[in-house]
Amino acid sequence: MATNTSKKFRTPTCAVLMAAYNGDKWIEEQLYSILNQTDVQVSVFISVDLSTDRTPEIVEKLSEVDSRLKLLPYGERFGGAGPNFYRLIKDADVSSFDMVAFSDQDDVWLPDKLSTAWLKLTSGEYQAYSSDVIAFWDDGRQSVIKKSYPQKRYDHLFEAAGPGCTYAFSSQCFGQIKQFVTSNYEGCRKVSLHDWLVYAFCRESGMNWLIDNEPKMLYRQHDSNQIGTNDNLRAYVKRFASVRGHWYRSQVTAIVSLCSKLPVEVVTSRSFMIRNFYQLRRRPRDVCALFLLSLFGIF
Repeated sequence: MATNTSKKFRTPTCAVLMAAYNGDKWIEEQLYSILNQTDVQVSVFISVDLSTDRTPEIVEKLSEVDSRLKLLPYGERFGGAGPNFYRLIKDADVSSFDMVAFSDQDDVWLPDKLSTAWLKLTSGEYQAYSSDVIAFWDDGRQSVIKKSYPQKRYDHLFEAAGPGCTYAFSSQCFGQIKQFVTSNYEGCRKVSLHDWLVYAFCRESGMNWLIDNEPKMLYRQHDSNQIGTNDNLRAYVKRFASVRGHWYRSQVTAIVSLCSKLPVEVVTSRSFMIRNFYQLRRRPRDVCALFLLSLFGIF
């Protein structure tokens, strides 16, 4: 492996892990936006969940004319982006790359997305990177989604760093992620949101994570989004229902069990959450919301 200093003076290599499912409307545009990244040599590893549209045919046809596209064996039903990404993390051989990034199938990356992440990761300060995004809709609307609020002591146990499609990792950092997921594969699959689990693991492992306030991708919004912006009335109602139904608590429990040195019963206790309420989420209104949910015993 080349030294960190020498890497800065050559074109870095990046493995992009893409989980796909029924994405034939958007995946080709997204792939071209990745393959056209500037100042980075890119290869894309694609895992297609068992689909009912033309997604498998599209990516297979594109891979036949571009060797930078590498398809993992097709035919398994993963049932969500999280399990599909865990499969990618475990099975894709990315050991020869300088950097690893995650990608959704339906976004559009700005040309310098990966080179910007690379500059941050080679600064000597950070091992992992994510950023704000520009949400966009088919009618032409755009809106910056801010995730770069100051990190808190325990925020990683209660939320992700932002959309996983903004994540990038140094090779050393990703090597630890891969070992963790491979060693705890069935446990990881109990966590629906791979981006939240990976953020928690990195933070608990003492890695420095930058949440950049400069968005470098267009984050497509449509009815098939698994997560989306989480910033409208329908999203708030859905999130409240997930709390009332104890899905959110179950995810916190699973993540703490897998990653944290703190006992689950301590982290999820009402007294801990009220006492540390300001350290559990980054965005001020999320801090207030979780405090009230804890105070009234809804969490």
